[in-house]
Amino acid sequence: MPSMLVIATTAVPDHLRGALSRWTSEVVPGIFVGSVSARVRDQLWQAVTDTVGNGAAVLVHPAPTEQGYAIRTAGTRRRVPADFDGLTLMRMTAAPKAKEMQSPS
Repeated sequence: MPSMLVIATTAVPDHLRGALSRWTSEVVPGIFVGSVSARVRDQLWQAVTDTVGNGAAVLVHPAPTEQGYAIRTAGTRRRVPADFDGLTLMRMTAAPKAKEMQSPS
């Protein structure tokens, strides 16, 4: 049975956006909304994880949890889903530190 999903992407290849657009609607740049079966959702997400590259993606879809949805992430993200007593919360990771400039000796 089809269910709604939302995929948010940042800095992903254009061909991935095109592939997502075949099954969903891109309501604003990088935000895809659709109603697909669990099998299609999982195949779309596999395509995202295989090609996300240096970009990032988040999938939100219905699930039998207390909140009623599940969150999956791929790519380089500072926000990481974390389980907290059965609730999925978003944990912020530290920003990557810039390499310090070293002067030649």
